[in-house]
Amino acid sequence: MAADPTQTPPPPDSDERSVSELVFDVSERASSLVREEIELAKAEVGEKVGKILRGSVVGVAAGAFAFLALILIMEGVAWLLAEEVFDGNAWPGFFVEAGLFLLIAAAAGYFAYRSVQAGAPPVPEQAIEEGKKIKSTLEGEGEKDA
Repeated sequence: MAADPTQTPPPPDSDERSVSELVFDVSERASSLVREEIELAKAEVGEKVGKILRGSVVGVAAGAFAFLALILIMEGVAWLLAEEVFDGNAWPGFFVEAGLFLLIAAAAGYFAYRSVQAGAPPVPEQAIEEGKKIKSTLEGEGEKDA
């Protein structure tokens, strides 16, 4: 039985592919992995920045309302101190409260500094880990072939 010349030959098995086809395949897959890792890093950084922004906005709103309430409370305390402790002199009560405000502001500033330091810089940790795994896998396969 002679082979029919009009039939196309079957595609070569994956074992019979040329070196250039294999290199092209590897480079194509590597560039695809790099693109995916970049997208993962972008998504991760965007998510962390979004959380930091949402927390900051809510914190500012809460601080504004607390500040307004504190003004009213502290005004009353200053007048109470003036009446009960300083025999009707209002100014010492207000200075005592100013000192308390400065202590609270220092503590709040320290807390804010620590909070920002804990969230910054937004590093794409998952993407870095995946990149290290891919690199070690590729290096490990290259050493086995050699």
